[in-house]
Amino acid sequence: MTERTEPVPSAFRLNLEQQKNRAKDLLRAMKAGDAEALSRFAAARRNSTRSAPADTPHAAMQLADAQFVIARELRFASWAKLKAHIGSMDRERAAIDEKMPAPDGELKTLHIRCGHDIQHTIVEAGFVGNFWPFVVPYCIGPVTQGPDRNELMARFIVEAFPEDDGSRTYEGELEGLLDGEELLHRSADDYERVVIWKEQDNWCQTVLARLLAHYANARRPRVLELIALDEFPGGERFTGLGQLPSEALRLLWSRRTPVTAAQLSLGNDAWNALSSGDPRHLAAIARSGTPALPIMAPALLRHLRELPSVENGLRFTEQSILQIVSERTADMPMRVWADVWPRFKERDPLPTIVERWFLQVIKDMLAGAGPLLTFTRIPPPEQTTVLLPAQLRGDCAQLLALTALGRAALHGERDWHSLRHFSRWVGGVRILPGVAGWRWDEAKRDAVFVS
Repeated sequence: MTERTEPVPSAFRLNLEQQKNRAKDLLRAMKAGDAEALSRFAAARRNSTRSAPADTPHAAMQLADAQFVIARELRFASWAKLKAHIGSMDRERAAIDEKMPAPDGELKTLHIRCGHDIQHTIVEAGFVGNFWPFVVPYCIGPVTQGPDRNELMARFIVEAFPEDDGSRTYEGELEGLLDGEELLHRSADDYERVVIWKEQDNWCQTVLARLLAHYANARRPRVLELIALDEFPGGERFTGLGQLPSEALRLLWSRRTPVTAAQLSLGNDAWNALSSGDPRHLAAIARSGTPALPIMAPALLRHLRELPSVENGLRFTEQSILQIVSERTADMPMRVWADVWPRFKERDPLPTIVERWFLQVIKDMLAGAGPLLTFTRIPPPEQTTVLLPAQLRGDCAQLLALTALGRAALHGERDWHSLRHFSRWVGGVRILPGVAGWRWDEAKRDAVFVS
């Protein structure tokens, strides 16, 4: 099965004394008229409702002004909220260090997560319930409700995420999918409580739709709860639970909520729409804003943007890659992992795509009679990631450049979908080579059929 494992950095573990010192340093810079410091102050004011005068003289600025800037840059509404958050995190850290009773110890609990990324951290945080990494890639693979649904997904996983040693097999993946369905059906009998841990990306939210649809139509455990978030304050962009330290998971546990009837209904509707060959219903759900689960709507829209565009036949991922590579200059190489991959993650509104699948997209754009990309020269030997299949590591040390077709497609002058030589899936929609089929209209935020 696919992996979504990320390291746990310290950017979300804040120290109050450090933040106080940062505020004092910033105040000195603002009082001195430092351009960068004043720009940070102006940016913080623009992004808030704070009513401090815009023309405050440098010398009259107070520590509270600098503290406000620090708080806003860490994504807090105020310095007071920053202090309260750090206090809560410190208390949870102390509970871990003092080996307080397990947060989930009073009920037999199953934690469901779309990946292994918090599996170690949740144990470190003191949880004792069972952990299930439900990692089926509904966001990039075939999603149907037919009798061959598991067979289709198993074949996709083996083809899209091959292992160098050949250990990933169709039979093994199919068995894993069937075992997962059985575990899901048994969960209400085997556990007193099921807690679903999710963030905002379309990998998580499509899995969440599947889980909610199941519990909307089958027996539910006595306690069914949800931890779902699209933000967590800290020193870097929040993209997923795998970034967070153990005390943060305990803090989120205290904020979990019961799954509501409205959420079950939404999940059921979203899953049925996701697995349909007609994407218009899913687009309508996304446009509704999904009030029962507001973080689901952006994820569904991001999913739909992988349909071929009405403008040039490119999906969002392809369009973004071409745009990034087009920015290459003589002194700016565009290597797959050192340059394109990090820029893509920065620009993706909901980073989801994993390294191996990103590489597959690059390979597709390099292939065929009409490729969008080409490799140029081989730079001096450089380290390549061990996550790459061995046979591709040499290729990915080379530099990418646009072909003439790539430039034309990027500017809407050629239609890549009409030249595409391979098929793929977007949920239940099969994207076949050629012109006819479903496209995405970003201006209308809707799917249209182009014949």
